[in-house]
Amino acid sequence: MQLVSVDVGGTHARFAIAEIADGKVTHLGEAVTLKTADHASFQLAWQEFARQNGGTVPRAVAMSVAGPVGGEVIRFTNNPWIIRPALITEKLDVDRYIVVNDFAAVAHAVAQADDAHFIHVSGPDSPLPQEGAISVVGPGTGLGVAILLRQAHGYMVQPTEGGHVDFAPLDSIEDQLLARLRQRHRRVSAERVVAGPGIVDIYETLATIEGHAITHRDDMALWAAGMDGSDPLAAAAVDRFCLSLGSVAGDLALAHGAKALVLAGGLGFRIRDTLVASGFAQRFQAKGRFEGAMAALPVKLITHPQPGLFGAAAAFAQANRDS
Repeated sequence: MQLVSVDVGGTHARFAIAEIADGKVTHLGEAVTLKTADHASFQLAWQEFARQNGGTVPRAVAMSVAGPVGGEVIRFTNNPWIIRPALITEKLDVDRYIVVNDFAAVAHAVAQADDAHFIHVSGPDSPLPQEGAISVVGPGTGLGVAILLRQAHGYMVQPTEGGHVDFAPLDSIEDQLLARLRQRHRRVSAERVVAGPGIVDIYETLATIEGHAITHRDDMALWAAGMDGSDPLAAAAVDRFCLSLGSVAGDLALAHGAKALVLAGGLGFRIRDTLVASGFAQRFQAKGRFEGAMAALPVKLITHPQPGLFGAAAAFAQANRDS
């Protein structure tokens, strides 16, 4: 069966033709990327994709959207589009559809991607387990968290709001980081530290400790300076980010009863080499009496080029595997 897989974010909407069979994605075509700012609505972007596809598209659609799903209206933070799920079949002229949260789609991608789309980060260098819970964690603009539960007869994905658990400092530097964040936030979640924008507060905390004057820079500039080594303090902030991410990821895996953890998202991919060389693994494992159990968990990073598109198609395949 063929369907259109769609991954809608704030800036871009990506489309591809996917093929599914027996509950799995068997092929994902070349992605077509459209800027959301170039189209007044999702329906008009859909029509543009259809035009580029020769005028016709399959009569089924799987959508991954960057935001909450399940309500009557889906809205986006960075574009003016709205999607009304009840009208999808009529507006897009399709027979079947599914809409999933973007990070749920990533978890579906983890479930169905082959071993070639994962790289080893820490723990045993072994394939992901075929049964049991796998934590999926994605530092990006926010901190996405989902649970993938593999069973003998298949799998299920449980999206969560795990990124909003409390941030727990482990040393005096993180104590100072927490104090800084608490000046602005009554409650400091893990997402405030180990999502992309968190690098700013990490950097400024380190600058204060070093006695440097604080010159505010946005997170993109700090990530660039930290990764290319042009700013030693920014590089130290990247290292500290990896440490804190290890702690948070370990806490989530422990809470989920996970047998493995997968990191996802563009930020995770960009810092993959730094993650491996950092203290991420030590922090991930540093769970007191459970240190030995945590050391036995494989930690991987998914490298699939289009996890949102692949995962949306995988979600549709799972939902329609008996049809």
